[in-house]
Formats: sequence, C-alpha cells, structure tokens
Amino acid sequence: MSIPANVKGLILDMDGVLWRDDHALLDIPVFFGTLKSIGMPVIFATNNGTRSIQKYVERLASFGAPVEPAQVVNSASATAEYLRKQFPQGGSVYVVGETGVIEALKDHGFEVAGHIGVEEAAAASRNIVAVVAGMDRAITYEKLAKAALLIRAGVPFIGTNPDLTFPTPYGLVPGAGSILAFLEAATGVRPTIIGKPEPYLYQSAIERLGILPEEALAVGDRLDTDILGGQRTGCPTVLVLSGVTTQAEAARWQPQPDLILPNLSDLLPLLIEQVKNR
Repeated sequence: MSIPANVKGLILDMDGVLWRDDHALLDIPVFFGTLKSIGMPVIFATNNGTRSIQKYVERLASFGAPVEPAQVVNSASATAEYLRKQFPQGGSVYVVGETGVIEALKDHGFEVAGHIGVEEAAAASRNIVAVVAGMDRAITYEKLAKAALLIRAGVPFIGTNPDLTFPTPYGLVPGAGSILAFLEAATGVRPTIIGKPEPYLYQSAIERLGILPEEALAVGDRLDTDILGGQRTGCPTVLVLSGVTTQAEAARWQPQPDLILPNLSDLLPLLIEQVKNR
C-alpha cells in the first residue's frame, strides 16, 4: 500500500476526518507536527460554510493544530472568491445562509442585501448580482420566498455546497443541499454549486498549495463530495472510514479512491515513506 510518488501536498476535509463533534479522531498534534517535520504542506477544505475562516483557525488550534487563515478554505470563502471573479466591481448579494457566508462575502468586497420585502423582491433584482444559498439554521419561509422571487427575476443562483444532510450528535438533519433543492423546485433553476464535488473549492486549495492537481492528495470521509470532487479535479484521493462512509459503501464506489484507510493516522507512515523515497 502506497501513495502516488508525485504527491507534494495534502487537501484535508475536517468533519469526520480530524474530529467528530468535539472528539478528535486521531492524535492531531502528532499528525501535524510530523507533516511539518517532513515538509508536507496542507490546506484544510470543507463544504461547511457556517463558520468563518477565523473560527476554523481557532477550532484547529484548540485541537493542537496551529494554522494560518490562508490554510483554510470552505464553501463560503470559495463562493466569495468565485463571485469576486465574476463581479470584480462587487455589488449586493442576497444571502440564505449563516455568518460564515456573510463574513466571507463582506471580506471580498460585497454588500449583503438588507431588508427586502417579499412584495419588492423581484423589483429589487436589478440591484443584486447574485443569490447565494447554503446551510441556514434560521431559515424562514419569507427568506426562501424572497430568494425564489429574485432567482425567477433572473438573478444568478449560487449554492455554497450540495450536502443534503448535516451531521449532529442526534443524527443527520437537513443540510445546505436540502435548501437548494427547495429553491430549485420553486424556481426551476439549478444553482451553480461551488463546494465539493464541483471543482471550485479544490481548485482554490490547489492554488494555495502552488502545485498541480495530480500532486495534491485529497482526503475525506464522503464519497459523493470529498472523493468525487477530488476525482473530478484530477487529484489522487484517500477515503477514511472514520466519518459517514462504511466499508461496504466504499467497495461499491466507482472509480475507487486511490486508498481506503480506517483513519487519517494510517496515512502518516505512508507519507513518511513517500518523502523518504523521493
């Protein structure tokens, strides 16, 4: 068992890979201390856009992995980067989402549309460059209705990520993809998806690493987002079984990940060996 010889950096998912809720899934300080000692750079990439980048930096530090903000990309920050390329002049964005999305958009020079009445939402479309929708645990029918009216009026519809479910200590609850499905059903418009398995988030991570897609090892616990996204982007992939995917589900997936491991810690000796043999 080995990893591709040309791997020069890692793209790591977090939930289900590094931790589950507040429980670490491996010895995180040892893992990242070893990566640093062998010169293996890492970018953290997650579809969860509810937290700001700074909150992820703080969370990683609390688990013993001090990182810089530039090492973290989530679907919210990738969405803001995508919109900045589409609308370099900035503009106003209507958001169905949480703090992570709102902060990322503001950090990239966008205004977040304030109080728009349902009766004026369609008319306001000429002043709004995009509707961005994602996980929103304060969702209301009124918020969805405004978004639907804007999308029907022709405003571009952007989805942060397509995850239908969101893991909690009590089980799986509706995720961002469920909200996108509601809006798509109400408008007949399919959103442009930024998060995994679409390539935008992985491309952002690869740019930060400064390497080629085939040199970036994409690691995650979800087949339909982490693994499929890595495969679509041209990255070698590693599935860890510490999150939501079972061994039986992994066996049925085609094409197979390059590696299937019980835990992220099992990747460490393979990385050490690969660096040693360069």
